[in-house]
Amino acid sequence: MFNIIIRDTYEELSAEAFKPVKEVLKKEHPVLGLATGSSPVGLYKEMIRDHKENGTSYQNVVTFNLDEYVGIPQNHAQSYYTFMHENLFNYIDCPESHIHVPEGFRKDEEQACVDYENALKQYSVDIQVLGIGRDGHIAFNEPGTPFTSETHLMDLTEETRTDNARFFDGDINQVPKKAITQGLASIMRAKKIILIATGENKAQAVYDMIKGPKSTNCPASILQDHADVRVYLDKAAASKLD
Repeated sequence: MFNIIIRDTYEELSAEAFKPVKEVLKKEHPVLGLATGSSPVGLYKEMIRDHKENGTSYQNVVTFNLDEYVGIPQNHAQSYYTFMHENLFNYIDCPESHIHVPEGFRKDEEQACVDYENALKQYSVDIQVLGIGRDGHIAFNEPGTPFTSETHLMDLTEETRTDNARFFDGDINQVPKKAITQGLASIMRAKKIILIATGENKAQAVYDMIKGPKSTNCPASILQDHADVRVYLDKAAASKLD
């Protein structure tokens, strides 16, 4: 079930998206599912602000990230491990031992997927943060990914690699061709999902997710079957909705 929240500015939208996260943080041992990309950065700023101003602690929080590139070192400037530390973990008190990011640097990539899924299954994710790609992908689950998928290796489409080239000096040749990603079934186990999307370039994907048929052509459409999805949009991203 979708609960759609539309705000005028990205800052307002991010502040709204923080509200359900703040509620989850009141639990004794919260488990957060986190995402990378530009969409959740404002939410992470709200989390940092709240931590600094209100002393909200992350000492008992466990986190699981959605995905990671394959074939670049963990400390690479564009790894998602680095991204999460630069945009969140360096500024809150979450213990490093509680932070989980897929190990895309491991030689045995398939085993890394199995190990990550097994670790994820030891917990119940209270709230999962998502963005959405122009083609409707969530995490790195590209169109055609089975709805039954768990953590797996994904060949990245040229469209996704083109979109992400801006983080690699605009050079698509530097963008990894594979990633480890939680699967669609992995994501759907979360108790609550919040999805953040901004900009007119996301409007069709948002429409297909909410109004279109449930189809692997739009991986995000699987969220139609989830009991609690909150979608945070600016007016541009919401422009194709009624």
